[in-house]
Amino acid sequence: MGVTFDFAQLVMDNEIYKMIKRIIKGIAVTDEQMAIDVIKQVGPGGEFISHEHTYKHFKTEQSHTKLIDRKGRDAWLADGAKNMTDRAYEEAQYILNNHKPEPLTESAASAIRKIIKEAEREYGVLEKGEL
Repeated sequence: MGVTFDFAQLVMDNEIYKMIKRIIKGIAVTDEQMAIDVIKQVGPGGEFISHEHTYKHFKTEQSHTKLIDRKGRDAWLADGAKNMTDRAYEEAQYILNNHKPEPLTESAASAIRKIIKEAEREYGVLEKGEL
């Protein structure tokens, strides 16, 4: 897998995972979220867009993604017409160039080394006495 691994695919998979995770979380169905009081206040045929409740809650159910472009076609073309794959490669390259991971604690590194040694022993890479 390491020879054929595609970092852009990993970035796309991560975006898809986040969307699925958000869907599984569900939508809160409370009087506050459903704006029952606002619906009663505004009434049938009323306008909700400029209401304070809408402003307060509209971003909570919004999907946030770096890769999916929801602009109209004209705006998309004007911005260079990059598709999801193009943006995924750019994001993967950005991560590879800029991400600075936290170093592992010594206990975590030791535990990982122990797991690797046990696997190597199990698969015959190391002899029983070797560590």
